[in-house]
Amino acid sequence: MSKGIITVVGQDRVGIIAEVCTYLAKHKVNILDISQTIVQGYFNMMMVVDISEITESFSDVVDDLEQLGHKIGVAIKLQHENIFKKMHRL
Repeated sequence: MSKGIITVVGQDRVGIIAEVCTYLAKHKVNILDISQTIVQGYFNMMMVVDISEITESFSDVVDDLEQLGHKIGVAIKLQHENIFKKMHRL
């Protein structure tokens, strides 16, 4: 299984989760774990996802999610799990 880490950060508003999850479902990205919180009006979500079934290239999905973020007013980032682990190890 190939995993990715998605982060979503921005001003809270209705529909952020729906927009992101709709994109993921259409592109065969399965959500394995999800955590979200709102702190003083700022939305923050982190997902661990299975990217084994995507039909586009990984970089296309990264670009699409970034564009979706711009459209809905948040920052969306997708990283391979192994890159995320290397960047965040102590």
